[in-house]
Amino acid sequence: MIKLSVNINKIATIRNARGGNTPSVVEAAINCQKFGADGITIHPRPDERHITKKDVYEIKPIITTEYNIEGYPSDDFIKMVLEIKPEQVTLVPDGPDVITSCAGWDTKKFQDYLKEIISVFNESGIRTSIFVDPIIEMIEGAKLCGTDRIELYTEDYATNYSEDKEKAIAPYVLCARKAAELGLEINAGHDLSLENLEYFAKEIPNLAEVSIGHALISDAIYLGLENTIQMYKRLL
Repeated sequence: MIKLSVNINKIATIRNARGGNTPSVVEAAINCQKFGADGITIHPRPDERHITKKDVYEIKPIITTEYNIEGYPSDDFIKMVLEIKPEQVTLVPDGPDVITSCAGWDTKKFQDYLKEIISVFNESGIRTSIFVDPIIEMIEGAKLCGTDRIELYTEDYATNYSEDKEKAIAPYVLCARKAAELGLEINAGHDLSLENLEYFAKEIPNLAEVSIGHALISDAIYLGLENTIQMYKRLL
């Protein structure tokens, strides 16, 4: 069974547009789990434009599934994750000014840097995943970093799915096979949707988890949150 982790950043974006606590990210996390999500993902950024540091701490006690915290491994981020001790931390190479994640790690260039950070999380019993592009060399580099999992960055797949889905998914299949060969578990995320998720899930071997936020929360506006989560789950 492929797990669905719901990214609730967009709930925080709506809340922050008006201030106050409506909609509540804590209530959203509770309901996502109640409605069938296998985990909750958040991606706090230094400017707190959606998920805030306060949110990160307030969500932790209500997690009954898995808590996945994504982010760039700054000193503040590392300290926060070690205090929270989520089930999983996903490391992304985002700078502070990016709108959303737009590239994976160069696991060869930053191998020593990532290895040091990952070892700290591993010592605390936190599963690590690192965001990577679907390039064989980056998968091999990820293994040398000591990570437990990789998260395949799926924007290229989503962008090219409607034009030629077989061509779009080909590099991901090759990278998934290489990851399995190296003993790495596989996550995936970015622009996965009701349109393209089922094919991706069927074609990618050993896929453990997908993390979906923007498309799922957008669909929920029209279809309802419980119904939407169940629709995504059925595709998995």
